[in-house]
Amino acid sequence: MTRITVNSHGSVRIEGDFEVCDSEGRQFDLSGRTTVSLCRCGSSENKPFCDGSHRRIGFQSEVKARQLPPPPPRPPAAGSA
Repeated sequence: MTRITVNSHGSVRIEGDFEVCDSEGRQFDLSGRTTVSLCRCGSSENKPFCDGSHRRIGFQSEVKARQLPPPPPRPPAAGSA
């Protein structure tokens, strides 16, 4: 199981069985880690990973769980109908 926690005023913590890939699909070598924290503040010197910069810059973002609205309907596939 994978658990993702969005920390208020901080990082996104990922725990469990997961992969982190760049925009081209190349996988980061996590050296066996089963927990990583990803930067949300944009100031980390180790992006996409958190280096604690959010504390230095005073990053503020209160996060509370909520229900998302349903996704918009997908357009019909070409050739169907």
